Amino acid sequence: MVIDLKEYLEEKVKQYNTPEFIGLDPIQIPHLYSLKEDIEISGFLAATIAWGNRKMIIRNAKRMMELMGNSPFDFIVNHEERHLKKIDGFVHRTFNNTDFLTYIEALKRLYKNMDGLQGIFNRCKTEDSLQPAIHQFKNEFFNIPHLQRTEKHLPDPYKGSAAKKINMFLRWMIRNDDAGVDFGLWKDISPSILSCPLDVHTGRVARKLGLLNRKQDDAKAVTELDKNLRMLDIDDPVKYDFALFGIGVHEVI
Repeated sequence: MVIDLKEYLEEKVKQYNTPEFIGLDPIQIPHLYSLKEDIEISGFLAATIAWGNRKMIIRNAKRMMELMGNSPFDFIVNHEERHLKKIDGFVHRTFNNTDFLTYIEALKRLYKNMDGLQGIFNRCKTEDSLQPAIHQFKNEFFNIPHLQRTEKHLPDPYKGSAAKKINMFLRWMIRNDDAGVDFGLWKDISPSILSCPLDVHTGRVARKLGLLNRKQDDAKAVTELDKNLRMLDIDDPVKYDFALFGIGVHEVI
């Protein structure tokens, strides 16, 4: 059964982990750039607002890039107060201009003082997980004046969250294969310790396939799913995200 499931999922990975996937997914936003820091920042911001209708996510993520002159790294580190006025009025669902401004200042601090987005994950990863690093990252990210409400946009697995958006961003930055979808920019972190971005689609399919028993899509479910996916491929378990998500969105199961 495990062998049959692995073969089935491997075929689905080949089907969905293709360049055609990019045009339908928020990962298209960082694919607009070639500079490492632009890819990181645009990917992080796109992942931050990645809930709801995918067309709306992509449209609003592109709008975020336009508001930063389509040069996110340069804007983050070199903007002046007058440049921030254009952010007024931006909103994606509950992520508004105040949240966006907080993220801009937090990212500026990370890139000027803390080795950028990658630094904390390099320092705080463990042998088998990036979840502790996500917790530390959130603490450090909000180590600036901010409204409490803004913290909800960066989930914390230590508070029970599946942390889907940040796990998805980490997949983008760390996984590296020949398919051309994920970037593989962060070479100091092994894809073997990535966690699956668990959402309603991946969760439903994982339960149907016997990869997940827990009913809630939370941190404990992520741990359970990670364990089972690593049994299928210990080196690159999160490649199966393409299979689970693709089946969930495009197929009846």
